[in-house]
Amino acid sequence: MATALEILQRTFGYPAFRGRQADIIGHVADGGDALVLMPTGGGKSLCYQIPALLRSGTAIVVSPLIALMQDQVDALTQLGVRAACLNSTLGWSEIQAVEKGLFSGNLDLVYIAPERLLTERSLAILDRLYADGRIALFAIDEAHCVSQWGHDFRPEYLQLSALHERYPAVPRIALTATADAATREEMINRLGLGEARVFLSSFDRPNIRYTVVEKDTPKKQLLGFLAGRRGEAGIVYCLSRKKVEETADWLTAQGYPALPYHAGLPAETRAANQRRFLREDGLVMVATIAFGMGIDKPDVRFVAHLDLPKSIEAYYQETGRAGRDGEPAEAWMTYGMQDVALQQARIAESAAADAQKRLETQRLTALLAYCEAPRCRRQVLLDYFGEHAEPCGNCDVCLDPPECWDGTVAAQKALSAVYRTGMRFGVAHLVDILRGKATDKVKQWGHDSLPTFGVGADLDDGAWRTIIRQLAAAGLLQVDLSEHGALKLTEAARPVLRGEQAVELRRTVRRKAAATKTARAPIDLAGADAELFETLRHWRSDTAREQGVPAYVILHDRTLKELAEVRPHSYGHLSTITGLGAAKIERYGEELLELIAASAH
Repeated sequence: MATALEILQRTFGYPAFRGRQADIIGHVADGGDALVLMPTGGGKSLCYQIPALLRSGTAIVVSPLIALMQDQVDALTQLGVRAACLNSTLGWSEIQAVEKGLFSGNLDLVYIAPERLLTERSLAILDRLYADGRIALFAIDEAHCVSQWGHDFRPEYLQLSALHERYPAVPRIALTATADAATREEMINRLGLGEARVFLSSFDRPNIRYTVVEKDTPKKQLLGFLAGRRGEAGIVYCLSRKKVEETADWLTAQGYPALPYHAGLPAETRAANQRRFLREDGLVMVATIAFGMGIDKPDVRFVAHLDLPKSIEAYYQETGRAGRDGEPAEAWMTYGMQDVALQQARIAESAAADAQKRLETQRLTALLAYCEAPRCRRQVLLDYFGEHAEPCGNCDVCLDPPECWDGTVAAQKALSAVYRTGMRFGVAHLVDILRGKATDKVKQWGHDSLPTFGVGADLDDGAWRTIIRQLAAAGLLQVDLSEHGALKLTEAARPVLRGEQAVELRRTVRRKAAATKTARAPIDLAGADAELFETLRHWRSDTAREQGVPAYVILHDRTLKELAEVRPHSYGHLSTITGLGAAKIERYGEELLELIAASAH
């Protein structure tokens, strides 16, 4: 019988396991339960796909992503793995064919949506398979969907604990790319994984460069970020559906072909746009958070946020869709106080219990601290997930360190202005008072006679907005939405006002040009190698179009790059190329060798 490493090399075309993959595969293949937390692009799928090929029977993979199941099945089929899916897009005859394959033992993996899995018909099929000892394992993908207050909650996931109660002898593996301590605990409890072994990989994605800028003119700022990135695939996240559509139209007009995606679009439009994004090169998807979970496109070169996400966990998951191929990618975000107010409003207006609202507020505060921290972005991000890191040298803070200054007196002035105006006003009004601007509104309220009027005339409007935003991020101020965005003092402001606690602030400086340069190039080939890479890329596009699958399902960019550099001359030589397993060599080897040979003449 083949070993895990032999399957990895022969079927998947990879020379060695990464990180904890070998441990996880061994544990599950031996019948153990596992909870796997591994970053996007870390190779989670192999952790259940290889045990599925090692154990007898069929692996049942629970996935919430009906629109992507067929792509996952196509990718496995290319590798010679017998895979199928069961979901609402299939016709009756197709469903019967999959069920027949299950009973005849002709399937290694079956992907199924949770709502279908829990129907009487599906459970009756599983009962028969279980009685015959023919269920290899249950894999619960995107397991964070079980978190009732998470950003991707799916109510059907709450019922998946029934799998263990009904089929106790079948090992389960639950997988997710992100989970803070609270979500982790929720997954263990709700899925009945108390006895499971937890495999926690590093959350670091060293190939992603993180940048956060103060929101000024967001469209202009986005255009500046996109300069030099024409032809690259990327995702732009916006908070509202209206903004998604406006931004997609505007980007297209600027020469960056873009598609909209949000829950308000017709299902067929969403599916068509997602399919185009996955299968065509160089498209930008402008989306709300409705888009992205399970997106397996490896060559997304950037993720941009035009609005603040709801939590640091959501931000990590969304930025993690960039650079899944391990090549350089960028996570860029612009945000301001209005974003903070909007997110706090969403928390306040939700139907969640008070304890949950407090947790969501803490998560938002952690994200604000990340945005305003004067130290390495990666350190702050990994700290949140309980992981220590050294400064990365690959974020805006490391590349262009901000100036820090003793902002205690400035903080006291701002906090005093908030207090003396009765904690009933927003940022613009408070800045006018601090700057000594006797506007009609300031005079109407008599605030031109306050002791704080004009005490901040030495700083401009932008500097005061930055200071107030940092005080909010530090938890000294909070936005009260019942008062239309009024700023209020928190208990933490008291020792600062009394002079018992110092405040360090970061000064906004004009970014150096070097820091805004792109983090790539992912395909750094020149001359004949670059020409061969483009030839192979065109061949891949044509082949993918003929088969109706995304290009990356045929071969990844990294494999094409290695082919262009190494220029293998035989089938045996092809087997040394990463990502070329036996089935792909048998299927495409002759064409690849001909293209490589032709390029030498």
